[in-house]
Amino acid sequence: MQQNKQLTINYSMYELSELTPEDRELVDKAMQMTEASYAPYSNFHVGAALRLENGVVVGGCNQENAVYPAGLCAERVAVFSSQAQYPNTKILSLAIAARNTEGEFVSVPVSPCGSCRQVILEQEMRFNQPIRIILVGQNGIFIFNSIKDLLPFAFSEESLGS
Repeated sequence: MQQNKQLTINYSMYELSELTPEDRELVDKAMQMTEASYAPYSNFHVGAALRLENGVVVGGCNQENAVYPAGLCAERVAVFSSQAQYPNTKILSLAIAARNTEGEFVSVPVSPCGSCRQVILEQEMRFNQPIRIILVGQNGIFIFNSIKDLLPFAFSEESLGS
């Protein structure tokens, strides 16, 4: 029997001035990290910053390559870097900012790609704790309480049948 279902995604929208000092620090760092990105092909500069449970803030930025699959997104650079340096430390929050081809920060927040969502989900599952996702745009900042809000029906350990 066919059943129609509806999926609801919960998030909050803020102005920059409404953020907590901790979230503002992450947003500022993500915006700063766009300056370090290597994006000569797309001219789309993305920065990410995450806060670990120990209070350390780790940044990342996109790294392009002439062979497109060889590059890496800002979010994965930040996550992999944090886990290489602090392998047993939970990620609490992750902020993402982007500048468009004109060099201006995007007006509507950009969301992590599917691969980045999956990597962030793995960290949530690894530490059994949600990671707050902060997406930055000039017209507002979206905050999600978990990557699961951006990745419904995710592929997880249970999907492997183990």
